[in-house]
Amino acid sequence: MAEVINFKQKRKANARTEKEKTASQNRLKFGRTKTEKQKQDMLTEKAERLLDGHKTTPEDDITE
Repeated sequence: MAEVINFKQKRKANARTEKEKTASQNRLKFGRTKTEKQKQDMLTEKAERLLDGHKTTPEDDITE
């Protein structure tokens, strides 16, 4: 005799597996490694320091 299945549960299980498959593809496509994140942080910090170094002070702060 055939196994009785619940269609609602089967649909939900299929949806979960499809979502997991999509999620794993997105992790491969958009994910960054730890070293990539550290490199980006380092470059951002360097750019901020460079920008701060080029700032000028207002005229009233200059002492002669």
